[in-house]
Amino acid sequence: MTACAIEPAAENGHDDPTPDAPCAITADGTYAARLARDGDSWFPERWTLDGPEPYAVPLPAHQPEEPGTEVQPMADGRVLIRRLSQRRHMFSLLYPTGPGTGELLLGAVECPDEDTVLRLLPPAPCGQRAYAVAVGRRSTALWLVAGGAFGPEHLAEIPGRCSGGVWLDRSGRMLALDREVGGRTKAVVVDLERGGEVSPLLQIAAGSDDRLLLAAPDSGLLLISSDAPSPGKPRLGWGVLGSTLPVRFPESLRLADRALTPFAIQPGQVLQPESCAVGLRIDGPFGSWVGVWRPADRRLHQLAAPEGWLAGSGLWTEDGVLRLPYATRAEPCGVARMAVPAAGGEQPWSGSAEVAPETAPDTLEPEAPAPVAPRPVPLQQAPLARLVTK
Repeated sequence: MTACAIEPAAENGHDDPTPDAPCAITADGTYAARLARDGDSWFPERWTLDGPEPYAVPLPAHQPEEPGTEVQPMADGRVLIRRLSQRRHMFSLLYPTGPGTGELLLGAVECPDEDTVLRLLPPAPCGQRAYAVAVGRRSTALWLVAGGAFGPEHLAEIPGRCSGGVWLDRSGRMLALDREVGGRTKAVVVDLERGGEVSPLLQIAAGSDDRLLLAAPDSGLLLISSDAPSPGKPRLGWGVLGSTLPVRFPESLRLADRALTPFAIQPGQVLQPESCAVGLRIDGPFGSWVGVWRPADRRLHQLAAPEGWLAGSGLWTEDGVLRLPYATRAEPCGVARMAVPAAGGEQPWSGSAEVAPETAPDTLEPEAPAPVAPRPVPLQQAPLARLVTK
């Protein structure tokens, strides 16, 4: 069992906005939060994204934050912060109070085992709760760290070491984690309303490592990483929750000497998973840029990222506009907009940011790619198939 204990809560201008820290965005796209930098000092910063123009509010505490500190926006505008001090993970909610920063202490989770790693999970769909996992040597503890009645609450102990974290529904009940057991990693589902009951989700091949990277609750589109088609070499694939079709691994998502990481799927598109646009971060020897792809198009559009992009951060609107947050010295809080072309369409870039439209040729999948082997197991065999309505 992961050794972590609860501790109750006690009572109660940027010089260098270089985007070194990741940016977390609420599920509804209203707020974002990140660690910003002022010289050598770090402080939390909340971005408001739902107004006519984005704006940032600094939330500095009485002393600078450590670079590894995690922050996460909540739906009410407060920012959850996780600080580490001698194996104690302390949680607070930050909020602006005129010229200063208010702080509501939530409590702490102590992990005496030095091998245990605690991290926040992606923002919950409701925006009112926040979760974390403490990954130990043989098991993973799931914690509710914000939104509970009495501070951090231990919810479940999951056998195996878990990574990832993807929400499968809009209620925040079903959480997918990538669990390593016996040297193999398989995506599983944790049911938060049934005491953390664990069920298998992906079983593409018996000896493959199958991870879930992203999910779109409305359409059921899933982005998957698996080495089933080429053992030892993970590839990007896609499937649909509850579908009778197997996972597919498009050639258009296979680039030599490039790493592709999906970070956002277009919402809405109910019962139209193949029409959902996907935003990907592409990392190469000369930096990072943006990829836009849809299952129906079979083409990967490669586009220059806006200067100062908080790489790997972004969200889609339902009408197909990709919004990319960026920070530069001249514009410390900005959002570039990228429109998606119709299937088979041309250049998708449009927006206010001054960005060159392309960094590399688009990658087009062959009309008839060779079949992959072994054949993946259909996703309908996963227990979550019953949650999909058609």
